[in-house]
Amino acid sequence: MSTLYLHHPSFLEHLTPLGHPERPDRLRAIDRILENERFHTLERDRAAVGRFVDAARVHPPAYINQLHRMRPDEGLVHVDHDTTMSPGTWDAAMRGVGASCQAVDEVMSGRVVNAFCALRPPGHHAERQRAMGFCYFNNAAVAARHAQEVHGADRVAIMDFDVHHGNGTQEIFWDDPTVMYTSTHQMPLYPGTGHKNERGEHDTIVNAPLVEGMGGDEFRDAMNSVILPRIRSFDPDLIVISAGFDAHHRDPLGGLRLKEVDFAWATQALMEIADKRCNRRVVSLLEGGYDLEGLARSVAAHVMTLMNQ
Repeated sequence: MSTLYLHHPSFLEHLTPLGHPERPDRLRAIDRILENERFHTLERDRAAVGRFVDAARVHPPAYINQLHRMRPDEGLVHVDHDTTMSPGTWDAAMRGVGASCQAVDEVMSGRVVNAFCALRPPGHHAERQRAMGFCYFNNAAVAARHAQEVHGADRVAIMDFDVHHGNGTQEIFWDDPTVMYTSTHQMPLYPGTGHKNERGEHDTIVNAPLVEGMGGDEFRDAMNSVILPRIRSFDPDLIVISAGFDAHHRDPLGGLRLKEVDFAWATQALMEIADKRCNRRVVSLLEGGYDLEGLARSVAAHVMTLMNQ
């Protein structure tokens, strides 16, 4: 069995204002590095288009329809001060929903061991009824609900190592005992959520905030002492990774000092839990990462680790 890489040209058609960090070149950098001969055994496929029902497992139909109506025929429409829709945004966002479900289908069926989805726009800031922080649909939440409702998963654990806290994922699963959301992130930093005392109604929200200047040692300590033990004890049927690489030391939007080896280490640690708890099932979804070199190298380390199952 293999690692699946899902991507699609429509992800490049989500356009943002000139100078915006969440830009199509992010995926071009990822595609280039994954063309290296090291990745010749990586299974590749185009992401499926998402269905309304897939998004509606997480987001109310009124919200989905509102986004659909907002899509412009030309130019850009602002959803908030840093989140815009272009003519290609709707299709890209729905393709992200589709990729998230497709990855879960392939992993839960056992056809592949794990999957990485190079998608944009990202998702972890999207709340049930609110687009924000470059995000429209919460792809990690969509993946978790799809695993539960289509494949019968009882419990899903989400690990988010983006430099920004996934306020949307936390909000969606705040009162849900069947999904555990865990996060390392820089504080204080956008969006301002993710304090240690934010634990959810059933103690299934696990935040391990870091402060500016911290690097791999502090990140690994937070993972070893806070995050990984909680995921192990939760005994999930699937692990979903919100794979943001903006905690990399080169990234312009954060102040953490992680290196590629730290992302590889975290990936391996999560895979070891998956090996013992959920038949090796891991689905990874791209979130942030805005320095093109740092992003590409970090994704390469992440995917290579997924391939070395």
